Amino acid sequence: MDSPLSRYSRSSPNTWARPAIGDRLHHPVVVEQALRRRKDLQLRLADRITAFAGSMPFVSLHAVLFAVWMLLLERDPWPTLTLVVSLESIFLTAFVMIGQNRQGAFQQAKADHDFQAQELELGANTQLTQEIHRLLVDLHRQFVSEPPPDP
Repeated sequence: MDSPLSRYSRSSPNTWARPAIGDRLHHPVVVEQALRRRKDLQLRLADRITAFAGSMPFVSLHAVLFAVWMLLLERDPWPTLTLVVSLESIFLTAFVMIGQNRQGAFQQAKADHDFQAQELELGANTQLTQEIHRLLVDLHRQFVSEPPPDP
Protein backbone atom coordinates (compact mmCIF):
# COMPACT_ATOMS: atom_id res chain seq x y z
CA MET A 1 0.00 0.00 0.00
CA ASP A 2 1.34 3.42 -0.94
CA SER A 3 1.82 5.85 1.86
CA PRO A 4 0.69 9.44 1.36
CA LEU A 5 4.35 10.40 1.61
CA SER A 6 5.43 8.18 -1.29
CA ARG A 7 3.64 10.33 -3.85
CA TYR A 8 5.81 13.37 -3.18
CA SER A 9 9.44 13.79 -4.00
CA ARG A 10 12.09 15.50 -2.00
CA SER A 11 12.84 18.99 -3.33
CA SER A 12 16.05 19.14 -1.30
CA PRO A 13 17.77 16.86 1.21
CA ASN A 14 15.86 18.28 4.18
CA THR A 15 12.47 19.37 2.81
CA TRP A 16 9.53 17.88 0.99
CA ALA A 17 7.94 19.42 -2.08
CA ARG A 18 4.94 21.42 -0.97
CA PRO A 19 1.81 20.09 -2.73
CA ALA A 20 -0.86 22.61 -3.61
CA ILE A 21 -4.55 22.75 -4.41
CA GLY A 22 -5.14 25.76 -6.59
CA ASP A 23 -3.01 28.60 -5.24
CA ARG A 24 -2.84 27.34 -1.64
CA LEU A 25 -0.22 25.03 -0.19
CA HIS A 26 -1.56 22.03 1.73
CA HIS A 27 -0.38 19.01 3.65
CA PRO A 28 0.15 16.08 1.25
CA VAL A 29 -2.62 14.09 2.95
CA VAL A 30 -5.08 16.97 2.38
CA VAL A 31 -4.19 16.98 -1.31
CA GLU A 32 -4.56 13.19 -1.55
CA GLN A 33 -7.95 13.27 0.17
CA ALA A 34 -9.19 16.12 -2.04
CA LEU A 35 -8.19 14.17 -5.16
CA ARG A 36 -9.91 11.03 -3.86
CA ARG A 37 -13.12 12.96 -3.08
CA ARG A 38 -13.19 14.52 -6.55
CA LYS A 39 -13.06 11.07 -8.14
CA ASP A 40 -15.85 9.49 -6.07
CA LEU A 41 -19.44 10.62 -6.73
CA GLN A 42 -20.70 9.12 -3.46
CA LEU A 43 -18.10 11.02 -1.42
CA ARG A 44 -18.94 14.27 -3.21
CA LEU A 45 -22.65 13.73 -2.54
CA ALA A 46 -22.04 12.84 1.12
CA ASP A 47 -19.85 15.97 1.48
CA ARG A 48 -22.58 18.19 0.08
CA ILE A 49 -25.33 16.66 2.20
CA THR A 50 -23.21 16.84 5.35
CA ALA A 51 -22.21 20.43 4.60
CA PHE A 52 -25.85 21.46 4.11
CA ALA A 53 -27.13 19.48 7.11
CA GLY A 54 -24.59 21.21 9.33
CA SER A 55 -25.59 24.71 8.29
CA MET A 56 -27.97 27.36 9.58
CA PRO A 57 -30.00 27.36 6.33
CA PHE A 58 -30.79 23.69 7.04
CA VAL A 59 -32.04 24.57 10.53
CA SER A 60 -34.02 27.56 9.25
CA LEU A 61 -35.58 25.56 6.41
CA HIS A 62 -36.68 22.84 8.83
CA ALA A 63 -38.09 25.32 11.32
CA VAL A 64 -40.19 26.94 8.57
CA LEU A 65 -41.28 23.63 7.02
CA PHE A 66 -42.28 22.12 10.38
CA ALA A 67 -44.14 25.26 11.42
CA VAL A 68 -46.08 25.34 8.14
CA TRP A 69 -46.78 21.62 8.41
CA MET A 70 -48.00 21.80 12.00
CA LEU A 71 -49.98 25.01 11.66
CA LEU A 72 -51.37 24.96 8.13
CA LEU A 73 -51.20 21.61 6.38
CA GLU A 74 -52.42 18.96 8.80
CA ARG A 75 -54.97 18.94 11.55
CA ASP A 76 -53.14 16.22 13.48
CA PRO A 77 -49.49 16.46 12.25
CA TRP A 78 -47.77 14.53 15.03
CA PRO A 79 -47.86 10.90 13.78
CA THR A 80 -46.67 11.74 10.27
CA LEU A 81 -44.26 14.43 11.48
CA THR A 82 -42.73 12.03 13.98
CA LEU A 83 -42.23 9.45 11.23
CA VAL A 84 -40.60 11.98 8.87
CA VAL A 85 -38.33 13.41 11.56
CA SER A 86 -37.29 9.92 12.68
CA LEU A 87 -36.43 8.84 9.13
CA GLU A 88 -34.54 12.06 8.52
CA SER A 89 -32.55 11.63 11.73
CA ILE A 90 -31.63 8.07 10.74
CA PHE A 91 -30.18 9.25 7.42
CA LEU A 92 -28.48 12.31 8.91
CA THR A 93 -26.90 10.12 11.58
CA ALA A 94 -25.53 7.87 8.83
CA PHE A 95 -24.04 10.91 7.04
CA VAL A 96 -22.50 12.17 10.28
CA MET A 97 -20.94 8.74 10.90
CA ILE A 98 -19.62 8.65 7.31
CA GLY A 99 -18.03 12.05 7.93
CA GLN A 100 -16.54 10.91 11.24
CA ASN A 101 -15.10 7.78 9.64
CA ARG A 102 -13.53 9.81 6.86
CA GLN A 103 -12.18 12.34 9.37
CA GLY A 104 -10.68 9.50 11.42
CA ALA A 105 -9.07 8.00 8.31
CA PHE A 106 -7.75 11.42 7.35
CA GLN A 107 -6.26 12.02 10.80
CA GLN A 108 -4.60 8.60 10.73
CA ALA A 109 -3.14 9.18 7.26
CA LYS A 110 -1.89 12.61 8.33
CA ALA A 111 -0.36 11.16 11.50
CA ASP A 112 1.34 8.40 9.45
CA HIS A 113 2.72 10.97 7.02
CA ASP A 114 3.95 13.21 9.82
CA PHE A 115 5.59 10.22 11.55
CA GLN A 116 7.43 9.27 8.37
CA ALA A 117 8.56 12.85 7.79
CA GLN A 118 9.75 13.12 11.40
CA GLU A 119 11.64 9.84 11.09
CA LEU A 120 13.42 11.16 8.00
CA GLU A 121 14.29 14.38 9.82
CA LEU A 122 15.49 12.41 12.86
CA GLY A 123 17.76 10.35 10.63
CA ALA A 124 19.15 13.49 8.99
CA ASN A 125 19.66 15.15 12.39
CA THR A 126 21.40 12.06 13.75
CA GLN A 127 23.72 11.95 10.74
CA LEU A 128 24.51 15.68 11.13
CA THR A 129 25.15 15.26 14.84
CA GLN A 130 27.53 12.37 14.18
CA GLU A 131 29.36 14.37 11.52
CA ILE A 132 29.68 17.40 13.85
CA HIS A 133 31.02 15.11 16.57
CA ARG A 134 33.58 13.62 14.19
CA LEU A 135 34.71 17.10 13.11
CA LEU A 136 35.00 18.27 16.71
CA VAL A 137 37.09 15.22 17.63
CA ASP A 138 39.37 15.92 14.63
CA LEU A 139 39.69 19.59 15.62
CA HIS A 140 40.41 18.66 19.22
CA ARG A 141 43.15 16.24 18.14
CA GLN A 142 44.65 18.80 15.82
CA PHE A 143 44.64 21.83 18.13
CA VAL A 144 44.55 20.50 21.69
CA SER A 145 46.01 17.01 21.86
CA GLU A 146 48.98 17.36 19.57
CA PRO A 147 52.01 19.28 20.78
CA PRO A 148 52.71 22.51 18.95
CA PRO A 149 55.23 22.22 16.13
CA ASP A 150 58.82 23.21 16.89
CA PRO A 151 59.94 26.48 15.36
